[in-house]
Amino acid sequence: MTSLLEPNADEAQSMLNRLMLDTDPAAYSRMGGHPGGTPEGPGYTTLVPKPGLCVKMKTERNEKVFINVCISDNVPEPKDLTEAELIELLESDDPTGFRIPMSIGEPHAEMDKGGAGCTAYDVIIHPTFLKKVENSKLFQAFFIQVTREGIEGKFDIQLNQEYVVLKNRKSMGQLQEQNVRTKSKPFILDMGDKATEMPTPTPPVKPLVQEIPQTEVKKGPEPKFKIVKEPVDGHPEFMVAEIELPKVKTANTLILDVGEDRVVLDTRSNVYYLDIYVPYNIIQEEVGAQFNKSNKVLTITMPVQPLL
Repeated sequence: MTSLLEPNADEAQSMLNRLMLDTDPAAYSRMGGHPGGTPEGPGYTTLVPKPGLCVKMKTERNEKVFINVCISDNVPEPKDLTEAELIELLESDDPTGFRIPMSIGEPHAEMDKGGAGCTAYDVIIHPTFLKKVENSKLFQAFFIQVTREGIEGKFDIQLNQEYVVLKNRKSMGQLQEQNVRTKSKPFILDMGDKATEMPTPTPPVKPLVQEIPQTEVKKGPEPKFKIVKEPVDGHPEFMVAEIELPKVKTANTLILDVGEDRVVLDTRSNVYYLDIYVPYNIIQEEVGAQFNKSNKVLTITMPVQPLL
């Protein structure tokens, strides 16, 4: 294995490009959520983040974009990985075992130092992970790449891969107040066209990137669905929901929230909306979801809390 103990930014980005070449980018940039709205209720908190570092990019139209990487202790801390473990994860057949909790705020218009207009996005992560990003070129390139893909998927824009981490500026403009979710929720992994509908439930899939959603949209029509339990008789070990979403093209447009006994599915542009209760208590931290782009079926695997 190539040593990356002291890679520079170009070498780290090159390594990431090679490792991620044959991998579905959705597995890396799964952010969930949509712009607009203000969620309320337990598990959310309102905060103004602290500045961390500032990344300058451009859109495909050559418009300036700044990503304000901010910090807050209210955002969950991701699993601690070494560079070697990150490389091993990216080279594996299932590179979805590492999640980066983050909150992506609304774009806000700013003026750069030359007085020209630009757009800034505030992305909040845990302070410990920011230190890793600052101290490791590999983690920095990795984080910026998945953050870029997350912003692209969430706001339907295209950003160039080239970027510059500003040395003398920690943020562009005034950081915005955000409502962030402080508890984890399941996220959805796109399955390729060759994927087939699962005949039996599989262990939960944990996508690579996790965003703390901030939004709430109007309700769409309820899709067709069915829920089965396994085993069929007696108290189940887990339940599997299969939801038909023929108008959905990618998991980027889905927001899934699974509570202790409730499943809520929302979609961009109000295509579908599902809000149902289930008859058993769910182990929320172990819920997994997969969207099959071939048959347009979302499969949710929900482990059930055992009887006392």
